[in-house]
Amino acid sequence: MEVLPLVALVAGSAAVAGLARRTPVPAPLLLVAAGLLAAYVPGVPAYALDPHIVLPLLLPPLLYTAAVDSSYLDLRANARPIAMLSVGYVLFATLAVGYAAYLLVPGLPVPVALVLGAVIAPPDAVAATAIARKLRLPNRITTILQGESLVNDATAITAYKVALAAAVGVSAGWAGGIGEFLLASVGGIAVGLVLMVPIHHLRTRLKEPLLQNTLSLLIPFVAYAAAERVHASGVLAVVVVALYLGHRNWQVDFATRLQEEAVWKVVAFVLESVVFALIGLQLPVVLKGLGEYNGLHAAWYAIAVFLAVVVARFLWVFPATFVPRWMSPRIRDREPETDWKAPVIVGWAGMRGVVSLAIAFSVPVYVPYRNLILFLTFTTVIGTLVVQGLTLPPLIRALKLPPKDVQAETLAEAQAQSEASRAAEERLAELLEEPENSTLPPPLADRLRTVMERRRNAVWERLGEVNPETGESADDIYRRLAREMIAAEREVFVTLRDQRRIDDEMLRALLRRLDLEEAAAYREET
Repeated sequence: MEVLPLVALVAGSAAVAGLARRTPVPAPLLLVAAGLLAAYVPGVPAYALDPHIVLPLLLPPLLYTAAVDSSYLDLRANARPIAMLSVGYVLFATLAVGYAAYLLVPGLPVPVALVLGAVIAPPDAVAATAIARKLRLPNRITTILQGESLVNDATAITAYKVALAAAVGVSAGWAGGIGEFLLASVGGIAVGLVLMVPIHHLRTRLKEPLLQNTLSLLIPFVAYAAAERVHASGVLAVVVVALYLGHRNWQVDFATRLQEEAVWKVVAFVLESVVFALIGLQLPVVLKGLGEYNGLHAAWYAIAVFLAVVVARFLWVFPATFVPRWMSPRIRDREPETDWKAPVIVGWAGMRGVVSLAIAFSVPVYVPYRNLILFLTFTTVIGTLVVQGLTLPPLIRALKLPPKDVQAETLAEAQAQSEASRAAEERLAELLEEPENSTLPPPLADRLRTVMERRRNAVWERLGEVNPETGESADDIYRRLAREMIAAEREVFVTLRDQRRIDDEMLRALLRRLDLEEAAAYREET
């Protein structure tokens, strides 16, 4: 791809994603719609979706940033439902959609039908995470959807390879296929386990934040390539490494964490925007290969496969939710009670995305019915994103799911901060008794205590009374006033620079100090 079209793609995708933040419509839907419209604008080049770019270059960083931000403890606590969806459901959907396509399309061989089923089977990681965050789903549902989306690509890619081998006549049979699946899965996890400790050790030994964050950008590609090199699952290797690093991130230098969060937010924003725009831009390529099919027949196939995908998810989700609880007292004791609303949401939150399209484009040209596979994959991706993406928010509102208990979360935060503050007070008392610290003036020691007390009280103040007119707590007012004071200081510094009373180097140093103070005074609403 040439530079100018690439810049135009990134800029256009970012602009649409920015617009989506001002609307109630999830960003993936607007991006796909923009891509569909742009595909037929005169002068817009053809953005062919190359699976050799999407799978090894786009998928690893997207999975990495999603896994690093996930909670290892929450994922472990919900391992059973996540495994039921990310492995069990993907295999079930492969068989169900494949069987439906076999019955539907005259002459379609069973192995080719299973190729289609494997291609369409995995819900998209980016779509699930983006919509779950936008809708502020209950924590457990969000965790299950995120956990499913982290692992299901590995299951689908492995199932696709097994089905493709059967379709081209080089399969080792069902036993060989199961063996290949287990080898890829276990191998991917093993590669991740082997890499995660040395990578973390290297990160903590590098003292320069720029070097640490350069390593951070390379990690997903290294893990993916290393696993694929030994014919294991690169997806699982990336997820294992990312979960470990995210769980141990507190051991990294503070400057590295601040930089890393900013860097990966930009990377994730750009890649997520681009991949959904690319989906819409594939329409001309997909339609070009449909010349051999009757339009009405193709439309009927698309509707039927879409319905098969939706029905198959509900057929799996409800039994997978309730049957194990009925059969196992241990599961009933370990997992919270679940009503029918949660599986309805999980069942409907099955949007497909760029990974399905990338796998479809990787189907060799000599495989029969390849153009039909591309078309049905494209229509299913668009159908799930539009139909399910648009109807999921009103469905959640109609079901009246219990919202996040913000009060309980704030109370837990306040209690944790109180314990940490007590530990800090004890440590400060110990340090002040040491001879090398005896020269610290008492006012500076008092300032340390004041800062610590302010941090402890801030969370408790959010639980207190709020201004009836503005809805602000005392802590909110404090932060707002602090930001206003910092803004006033910033204006003075810039004026002094313009008057040549300070130089630009000093201005940058002063502004950086203010930026850090403002960041401390800023609390992102969740």
